[in-house]
Amino acid sequence: MTEKFIKNEQLNFIKTQITLIKDSVRKNLPPTVLAAVIDLANAKILDLIPNASLDQQKMLDLSKLKSDDEYEQYVQRLSDFLRPFPRVTEQQLKKMFPKNKKLKLPDLSQIDHSQLTYLSWNDLGSNKKFIVYELEGTMAGIECKLTPTSKKNICSFCNGFGEVAYFSTVTKAKKSKNPDYYKAIGNLICTDSSECNKKITNVEYLTTFLKDSLGM
Repeated sequence: MTEKFIKNEQLNFIKTQITLIKDSVRKNLPPTVLAAVIDLANAKILDLIPNASLDQQKMLDLSKLKSDDEYEQYVQRLSDFLRPFPRVTEQQLKKMFPKNKKLKLPDLSQIDHSQLTYLSWNDLGSNKKFIVYELEGTMAGIECKLTPTSKKNICSFCNGFGEVAYFSTVTKAKKSKNPDYYKAIGNLICTDSSECNKKITNVEYLTTFLKDSLGM
């Protein structure tokens, strides 16, 4: 039995590649073109986890799959090897936000950690959003101001189109010549973080945002 080696966003990316292949099949593309689409998708999937073992590489390889049922079984098998989001306790979360004395926490027992890239929850009473993510091996959290929007738009984290909210945070960046200097960062992200976690395929922007916010 191989270890759990696939992250939530990586499985989401794999699903998008399978959707691309299925769409190409429905378009009745010439065999050579369809083969190229499958080869490219397979190469991108194998590149997701460069340190994968031979057994893991074989598991990721979809080049020989043909039917919808085979693709479905493929995704189901990979789901068994999802690496869950690290378990955090209420006490750990409180330590991440020490200045917030009235911190409202989510019900951790109701969260499916296997389908999380990042943990987030909204406190509508204070118009705040909290984000927790494993950054360079350490759990890190930021608190943001949340402003609802009336229009659908593109989420900065998952690049999906849907219900979004504007959220902003003040970074910890400092300038020695100006002790009062601060920099605010704002983004549009999914109002419902569980939906965002279902669509996110890349964490580059998420990690950059967190590092900028934390002054790393």
